[in-house]
Amino acid sequence: MTSMTGYAYEELCGDGADISVEIKSVNSRFLDLAINLPPFLNPIESRFRAKITEKVLRGKVDVFIRIRESETDCEVSADTSAAAAYVSAIRKIADATGFSGDVPLGLIISQPGVLNIRKNYDVEKYFLMIEPVFDRALSRFIEDRMREGENLRRDLESKLEKLSECAHFFARYQPKMESLFKEQIASKFRELLEDKADENRIMTETAAMLVKYTINEEIVRLQSHISAMRDEISGNPAPGKRLDFICQEMNREINTIGSKNQSAEVGAVVITAKDSLENIREQSRNIE
Repeated sequence: MTSMTGYAYEELCGDGADISVEIKSVNSRFLDLAINLPPFLNPIESRFRAKITEKVLRGKVDVFIRIRESETDCEVSADTSAAAAYVSAIRKIADATGFSGDVPLGLIISQPGVLNIRKNYDVEKYFLMIEPVFDRALSRFIEDRMREGENLRRDLESKLEKLSECAHFFARYQPKMESLFKEQIASKFRELLEDKADENRIMTETAAMLVKYTINEEIVRLQSHISAMRDEISGNPAPGKRLDFICQEMNREINTIGSKNQSAEVGAVVITAKDSLENIREQSRNIE
């Protein structure tokens, strides 16, 4: 089981460049991957994206690849026509304002387009420099998500065990609920009809009401959902979406049990069950 939240940072200094890779993620219904890297590395972005998608199924993942070069292979060229045009324009301004003196060289070469710098990037060379740093960061990132996922698994199992105890209580209490319900119906009939109460009529009405208010089917389905959730937690490496769906089904059964309930004792356990289920649902949304 893997959490959708994780973080990792790796860096390497030397070989003409300082490289850092940062990977972090938060919850998301699907995989939302953003890779931030220098524009000249855009041709190799797909390679880093493939490495992520191979190991990450869900989550909003942000990747930051930063490079600070200490040695740069570049070409510098001068646009002398642009420089002459700047000098001419500046002298016209000087003549118009009565300013005397030579035009500083530093002012000329600082103008846009006078000096042009073109860096020569060997993209494959940079990829070979970045790849080992990226792979280490990705491994740490996956380990961090798995470590948090293990914590989530233990918490889910604890909450699911509490929910299972509630289901067992409902199953044990059901015969008592039916017995109390029968007594209540019989008491109402005798109170209203006194000596005219017909036992067959009481039994018929009781049977009809029990069909409407019995919780046996809900208990069976709830226990089945609990078993299915245990299987997902133990056997599915990415159970997040399935757990969310099962939680919806569990919630339906617990709500129905609560609506049919005629006992304060059962009502208290229904509240406990709903609280445990809500905790499970919240945690399942953190799972890949």
